[in-house]
Amino acid sequence: MTAPDGPAPRAALDWRTRVVIRLGGLLVRALSATWRYRIVGTEALLARAPRTDPVVFALWHGQMLPALCGHRFRTGVLISEHKDGEVIARIVALFGMFSVRGSSSRGGARALLEASRVIRDGLDMAFTPDGPRGPRHSWAPGALLLSHRSGAPIVFIVAHAARVWRLRSWDGFEIPKPFTRVTVLYDAPRQVTAADAREAAEQTDAYAAAMLDALARVRAMGEAR
Repeated sequence: MTAPDGPAPRAALDWRTRVVIRLGGLLVRALSATWRYRIVGTEALLARAPRTDPVVFALWHGQMLPALCGHRFRTGVLISEHKDGEVIARIVALFGMFSVRGSSSRGGARALLEASRVIRDGLDMAFTPDGPRGPRHSWAPGALLLSHRSGAPIVFIVAHAARVWRLRSWDGFEIPKPFTRVTVLYDAPRQVTAADAREAAEQTDAYAAAMLDALARVRAMGEAR
């Protein structure tokens, strides 16, 4: 299994892809350094003693860039096992996070076990509940199952950029423009209460609606600045 403090095993990538990843990472670092961040709701998370009170972060797939570039917590990120996921895993590593490989469609049980171990070791985990294939703003049950199994609460991370490029992809992937204002909200922790795993997994629609509500609130915050 992957050690929480180390990278996941890497699939082979050709040298051109590796160069693109490295250059892309440098470009994202340079771009994100120009963003004017306002981060809300991290007080309790920052006050935690090291490796205590871990949480399960949830963020929309299309908001990975503005949400994770401003992220300041050692976190494992659930990333799919296909080749595109390997590219994302390496980019995530450039920002000090580590990957747990798997998805609801492939390697899900093994990934859930590994994510549970990360939580037991006192580190946070992050899920994109509508990834890797969507539909956009839907919820797969992985984060709910991990929260129910581990007792770690779910914390939504939602973002709003005042000026943004939005790709024509299924997730509407967002790239904030240079020097724009970016507001990130870490919403209040939500404890998954359920009698068993099946009941926990049945809460996907409720959590999707709650996260969309949090997205509306962060948009209001950002537009009020």
